[in-house]
Amino acid sequence: MSLSICTIGHGRADHLLNLIEGLRRQVLPPAEIVIAVMQDDPYDLPDAGFPVRQIMMDDRGLALAAARNAAAQAATSDKIAFLDIDCIPAPDFVADYTSLLDRGEALLMGEMLYLPAGATQDGIDYDRFAGTAVLHSERAGPPDDMIGECSDYRCFWSLNFAMHRAAFDRVGGFDERYRGYGGEDTDFGRVVSISGLPIRWCRGALAYHQYHPHHMPPVHHIDSVIANATLFAEKWGHYTMEHWLQCFELMGLVRMDGPRPVRVREVTEDDLALTRQQAHEPYASAATVFRLLTGRAAMAAA
Repeated sequence: MSLSICTIGHGRADHLLNLIEGLRRQVLPPAEIVIAVMQDDPYDLPDAGFPVRQIMMDDRGLALAAARNAAAQAATSDKIAFLDIDCIPAPDFVADYTSLLDRGEALLMGEMLYLPAGATQDGIDYDRFAGTAVLHSERAGPPDDMIGECSDYRCFWSLNFAMHRAAFDRVGGFDERYRGYGGEDTDFGRVVSISGLPIRWCRGALAYHQYHPHHMPPVHHIDSVIANATLFAEKWGHYTMEHWLQCFELMGLVRMDGPRPVRVREVTEDDLALTRQQAHEPYASAATVFRLLTGRAAMAAA
């Protein structure tokens, strides 16, 4: 059997339609797509030519970890790939992961490129995508060989990855105590790493990220970032998402009570404007905002 595709959904119906259309164009069709739905109603989806299954989550909030686990548990294949709802798989996506997973058990991370605004308004055109999509400046590019070792679990990102279902079950899936946005990816990467399962980059299994407005650092999710960073610290003895917390501190949103972050004021429109991804940018960058904030702090101290 081929690969089961797992995704999680809250809004972004147009993005999901493009994801499914990308799966319809695969060289090797997927066994199915399983969608863990985090909204009141299921998506209205066309016939795809392969099974499309929607799993309704009882919790309508952003229970990202629980939704990924639910999608994985509902999958019927022994190989599963997670692809976020705002991504479009390249034609060899399923074939690449299917072949690479035959090489042995590992957590594999495929290639990601980012599309600018308007790239999908005339539909899916892979030649056009290849000419306009860019690599994220804060992410590693593809390895020289088909598979390359990833030695730092913090590089794991759930946007596009695949593994054997048995390995996912063995490591226990995502920790469902993480609620809302942030932290559950890094926690899962660490769990996988200490289990002894290799984490590897792939050349291939390419997906294109569809443009949508975003904030980075994610001030619109500041409360869940603080809560999840604190949970991570309680579990592992140190914080994660430090770069976001540093930005929040520089913005005056957070103060550090010892190592513990505490929010001190509400997010304002100025905060949102500072962190908002601009239409000419294919992706949001926390590093860009951090450089701006540290520059401002240095000028103020001069």
